[in-house]
Amino acid sequence: MKKLLLFTVLILSFFSTSFAENPSFIDFTKVLNQSKAGGAAQEYLKKKFEGESEKFKKQGDEIKKKEKEIISQKKLITQEEYKKKVVELRKKVAKLQESKANSLKNLSKSRTEAKNKLLKAVNPIVKKYMKDNNIRLVIDKNSVLMGDSTLEITDQIIAILNKNLSSIDIK
Repeated sequence: MKKLLLFTVLILSFFSTSFAENPSFIDFTKVLNQSKAGGAAQEYLKKKFEGESEKFKKQGDEIKKKEKEIISQKKLITQEEYKKKVVELRKKVAKLQESKANSLKNLSKSRTEAKNKLLKAVNPIVKKYMKDNNIRLVIDKNSVLMGDSTLEITDQIIAILNKNLSSIDIK
């Protein structure tokens, strides 16, 4: 038991001396959301999503209208003609669902690419900040259980990022 206690104390003292030389943490989510480039990218993607949603809603409404029209004609047209119209309608529904899925996939891909571009721009800024401020360790805030708020460098990184990068190119 004493050996275990001694071992634990030694390990904790090693880590505390290794990391006590100016450790810091950063909230990358906040950087992505509140920087100029990140905010602009999110706004662009939000508008694109809303535009796509509106387009698909209109197409869905047209399909519902066509469905009602086909149902109302059921007794007026032949069974064969009715089945043909139902099959056409189902094809339109399937095509709409496929288009929606592709649109969401493309938006997700654009969002991931934008996030990666922003993180790629942040990395050299963090490295330079670490060098300039003699910081040996920067941890993502999500990995920190508890920490002194004075060790957080998020706002400083956002300020530097805003000076260096006002927007990112999104496909």
